[in-house]
This record gives sequence, C-alpha cells and structure tokens, in this order.
Amino acid sequence: MNINAAKEDIKNTIKIYLKKDEFGDYRIPVVRQRPIFLLGAPGIGKTAIMEQIAAELKIALVSYSMTHHTRQSALGLPFIKEKSYGDMKYDVSEYTMSEIIASIYETMEQSGVKEGILFLDEINCVSETLAPSMLQFLQYKVFGKHAVPEGWVIVTAGNPPMYNKSVREFDVVTLDRLKVIEVEADYETWKQYALDRNMNPAITSFLEIKKEFFYHMETTAKGRSYVTARGWEDLSEIITLYEEEGLTVDESVVDQYLRNDTVIKEFCAYYDLYQKYKHDYKVDEILAGHISELAVEKAKKASFDERLSLVGMLLDKVQTEIKEVICTSDYLTELMTPLRALKGAAAGNDKNIADILKLQIEGREKLAENMAKANALTKQDKLKNKRIIRFLNETYKELLVSGKTMGEAAFAVVKERFDRQVVDMKQQVSVLSGRLHYMFEFAWTSFGEGNEMLILVTELTAGKYSSRYIGTYGCEDYHKYNKLLMITERQNDMKESIMQLEL
Repeated sequence: MNINAAKEDIKNTIKIYLKKDEFGDYRIPVVRQRPIFLLGAPGIGKTAIMEQIAAELKIALVSYSMTHHTRQSALGLPFIKEKSYGDMKYDVSEYTMSEIIASIYETMEQSGVKEGILFLDEINCVSETLAPSMLQFLQYKVFGKHAVPEGWVIVTAGNPPMYNKSVREFDVVTLDRLKVIEVEADYETWKQYALDRNMNPAITSFLEIKKEFFYHMETTAKGRSYVTARGWEDLSEIITLYEEEGLTVDESVVDQYLRNDTVIKEFCAYYDLYQKYKHDYKVDEILAGHISELAVEKAKKASFDERLSLVGMLLDKVQTEIKEVICTSDYLTELMTPLRALKGAAAGNDKNIADILKLQIEGREKLAENMAKANALTKQDKLKNKRIIRFLNETYKELLVSGKTMGEAAFAVVKERFDRQVVDMKQQVSVLSGRLHYMFEFAWTSFGEGNEMLILVTELTAGKYSSRYIGTYGCEDYHKYNKLLMITERQNDMKESIMQLEL
C-alpha cells in the first residue's frame, strides 16, 4: 500500500487499541495489542506520518532509532541490590529503567498527555546483543523489568534487507507477534504532501513530467545510486532558500541530495528551463489580468512539457495563496472562542478585560507548550497557535496603552482589532477570486478544452486546501469548466458507443 493508506490503517489501529470499556479498561488487553511493523524502503515518509498521526489524534509521540541503542541503553544498566529471602540476605542484580521507558514517563509528566505512540525506527537493525530481547519486548511490551505504560501503542519501522546491510530478518515467531504493513513509494500520494509542505514548484513540476524519477534505487559500478522522497523534500528547502538569497542552483548542489547521475542531469536541465519559463511567461502578470497576446501565442505553440510546466507554475501560485486564506480562516475561527468568552465577561462592565486576556494568553501558551512536548501538534497547528497568541498579546498591550481595560469599552477595542483582520481576509478572498478567474481565462484562451484545462480542474478538485476554498467561497470559473469538461467527456463516450455500433 502507499504511505497515505498506511497512515490511515495505523491511525485506525491506534484508535481501536485505545478504545475503553465502561470501567475504563482497554477493550483489547495490552498483551494482545500487536505492535505495528511498518516495512518499506528508506526515505518514503515513515517517520513523517507518525508525527502526523500523533498530532491528528492529539496523543503524545516518543521516537527512537534502534540502531543507536546498545543492550544497556535499551534495557537499563545493572546494579547490585541487597534483598532478604527468609532469614538470609543476598546481593541481587537489578536494572535501572530503560532510557526509552524513562522518556515515555518524562513526556507524560511534562505534557500531561497520558496516551501516545512509542515509535521505534529501524527495529530490524538492532545490535546482536539486543536482538534476543526484542522478542520479549514485542510480545510483552517490556524492556528489562520495566513495561511500556498502558495507553502507549508501539509502532515500529524498518527497511527490507535489499536496502540495508544491517537488517536482521525477523523469524516467523517474531513476525507472528506483529501487525505487518508493507509500504511502497507512491508519487501521487507524495504530491499532496508536497503541496501541503509548499515544496519548490520546480521540483513538483519536474516530477509531474518525470514521475519515474520520484523514487529510484539501484547498485552501480560506483556503488549504491538512490533518489528518495526525503531527498526531494530536503532539496526543495535548499533550493527555495538559494533562490531567496540569489544563489546559483547547479549540479554540485543537487548532487548533495540526489545520488543518481541521470536524475541530477535531467533535473538541472529542467530547472534552468523552468527559470526561463518563469521569465518568459510572467505568471504574476497573467494572474493579475495582464494577459499579453505574446504569452498566449507562445503557450499555444509550446511543447506539452512546457505547457505542463506553465500550468504547474500557475497552480503553484494560486494554491499557495489559497492555503494562506484557508489557514487565516481557520485561525480567525478558532480565535473567536476566547473572544466570545471576553464578550460574555464584558457585558456587566465590572470585569477587567485586560486581566482576563492575560489569563487567556498564559493558558494558551501553557497548552501549546504541553502539546509541543508531547509532539502532538501539526505544523499548521503550531502556526495557528502562534498567530492566536500574537493577536492576544498585541491586543492586551493595546488595551493597556489605551487605558480601556474594563467592560464593554475594552471589548470594543478587541472587536475592532478582530474585525480589521476579518476585513483583510475578505480582501484576500476577493483578490484571489480575480486571480483564479484570470488563470482560467488564460488557460481557456491558450489551450481550450485540452489536457491543460483538465489538469487545472483536476488539481483544484484534489487539493486539500483548494477543494475547501471552492466549497467555502465558490469559484464560478471552476464550476463552469468542470461542467464543460464533464459534458465533453460524455460526448466522447457517446461517440465511442456509436463507433462500436458500426458494422
């Protein structure tokens, strides 16, 4: 299965493992909760989905790479303890708590979150001295003499032997105690993740044309040659920063992240072309409604790869802006909760709104800190919390400066600040509606009912943020061309049916 399907499978399993009966006991006893074993090639996002699952389920996450552990660090260090048996005293070997188990208790104590995921990566690459203890751990959830606390689900991950010389293949006895999920690299799944992470558009456009280069692994005369999803993501971040600083992106830079000569040369050649397309077509001018005949004629005569790159540039611009609008909308929606509490407090004119606001700030900061310690926040949640805390802080300072700290007068200051941000967001939506219109107008003028228009509609439909945006704010052009393309599709189906009737 692909990584996204694996994520949903793991998420559902964790929900079931954490399900309790009427007495608060787990429906599936801990001993029967099979640890999950995620088996797949390196760099396809196994670790990333664990962070997403923990954040979405609002539970804690403790991660360890087992290749870094010796028997002592995993099981604990031995020490001598005197014990009495009958009338005799004996020196007995005991073990300190495992570093891994201790980390779980520390996370619970610091965050206040009592349920979570213990994620052990590269579980099939443990040292020879630690290997015999792993069977006991996988069956009884115990390291040494210390058990994994109840409410903590064990998820493990590893690479198949073909990718890692250190892999120790599990025997049937071990595998029979695991819930095994095999994962394969899948570009279409990664593409949605790439959009969510604002990957550099040159990379996503290139992979849209050269999907076969998304994941590549082979052994050559020079050694192991590889290209992974992780490599593309890290390269994306570097390219974006290089572009901001005006630095040159060449083969020497790309070679540090992609380890395949063919892919490096192909991508670098495409990257140079992509920069030329950006200069020639002036995407920002198209989206602003300044559609020149020269750009339209050039697009009409362009090769399919060039057209695909142009569509990618247009989509990247509008989808980035759409994501910003949706994130702002989510932030303002959540901000309304503390502001409604302020409104209720302000009604009697006898409450100090500034003091209440200060308590709200402290409470939200503490909650954000606890969730961060538990690794239970998505990147978007972290940003949303920062924006809310910033708004509350700035409003608090404004109240103190204005001297309006009591009752309805104070809340009027808060409301005015909030309303300004709502107006700004509505202005963003208005501008974005125009940019979407001009994008469709340019695409229709240049490509008509061709594949390029189909790609625009399909990508907007599939996009997590764009589908939400269209559902919330609408887009006449999207619905118009979506309907038109569906009609054309039906007409083609009818023509095929008619052709089949001919003798």
